[in-house]
Amino acid sequence: MFVGVGASRVRDLFDQAKKSSPCIVFIDEMDAVGRQRGAGIGGGHDEREQTLNALLVEMDGFDNTQNVIVIAATNRPDVLDPALLRPGRFDRQIVVDIPDIKGRLGILKVHTKKVVINHRKVDLESIAKGTPGMVGADIANIVNEAALLAARKRKKSIDMDDFEEAKDKVMMGVQRKSMILSDEEKEVTAYHEAGHALVAIKTKGADPVHKITIIPRGRALGVTMQLPMDEKHGYTRNYVEGRLAILMGGRSAEMLIFDQMTTGAGNDIEQATQIARKMVTEWGMSDLLGPMTFGKKNEEVFLGREIQSSRDYSEVTARMIDEEISRIVRDSQRLADEILRKDIEILHRMAKELLKYETIDSKDLDKILKGEKLTRPLNGTSVSKNQKRPRRRYQRKRNTKNGSNHNSSNGKKPLHKKDVNPKTPTTRKKLGAKP
Repeated sequence: MFVGVGASRVRDLFDQAKKSSPCIVFIDEMDAVGRQRGAGIGGGHDEREQTLNALLVEMDGFDNTQNVIVIAATNRPDVLDPALLRPGRFDRQIVVDIPDIKGRLGILKVHTKKVVINHRKVDLESIAKGTPGMVGADIANIVNEAALLAARKRKKSIDMDDFEEAKDKVMMGVQRKSMILSDEEKEVTAYHEAGHALVAIKTKGADPVHKITIIPRGRALGVTMQLPMDEKHGYTRNYVEGRLAILMGGRSAEMLIFDQMTTGAGNDIEQATQIARKMVTEWGMSDLLGPMTFGKKNEEVFLGREIQSSRDYSEVTARMIDEEISRIVRDSQRLADEILRKDIEILHRMAKELLKYETIDSKDLDKILKGEKLTRPLNGTSVSKNQKRPRRRYQRKRNTKNGSNHNSSNGKKPLHKKDVNPKTPTTRKKLGAKP
């Protein structure tokens, strides 16, 4: 872009808007143009600032009689220039949050109109309930993936199984079927995921376990998926501590069964450490340090207004924070150890069924907890009713009077009543029908 072109285009835009009034001017990705201006340190000139200045001038010169409304959208309102947000410009901010279950259901109804679904088997409300935190693009992707899966299986319509498989693909990642695991790795992964699931089942107030799989997906060798019963916007201390115990359940199962630790718990430990740090430094959930926040967030204008955290506490306090984080994580692992030792037989059964079926859902877990055996096809090999099966050609045996399978003397197949269509003119005489 040449110097001055951005400002010139802004002026032309508002001139056309005034001529076409009443009208609406919509600017998407406002942070690309409206990012906060620098402090003027150093040489050089930023053309973006000239464009922003022109936009500020145009928005400041509006009259009430021009009937021009300016709307902008951004995912980063924190980086916008304060002059854009003052009264008279973008003084009203509307937060468009992720959709709740009612919104997700409405989005599903819109996207499923474009495809053929089996309305008797597909429960859209159940799908909306099982996709918390997803936006409209994610839901559209699930519907598209379900349609592709049904087409590959030569189905006439989309079943609930297709939606479940598509949801797993979007939420947990694509199956890495080419990845071959040894029997030892599969066993360790099965006990690891069973440890997560068992601690989640035995923890009061935890989200229900939706599905467990030891099929490699994305960058993980196995996944334990939990889905909340209701929309949650805040969490209690008991819930957070239970979440930490669930994260440490996989490592506890490895230590309990194999008496050694693996690298598979690396991501779990990372998440647990982050949650424990927030409990101490942000949420005030530490009995030792009390309801205080630690770490001041700086917004450096010269560095592009990236949010950085600086220490506003002493070395003694820093040591106390580290010790408190370590204590919280260790207590969570001890809680997971107690749960798994108490119900080790259930842990063995869950791992055994995982090794056999590779994927088990909440219904299978209920049977395992009751001591029942799972009776279903391996790896989901069942075929739905509306799925087209491959055609097979069968060859009838040629029966003669002597019971042999050879042809008759005239080289023709003997004619039987069950093999003949009475309405066919060439066979009416042989069946005794009148011409």
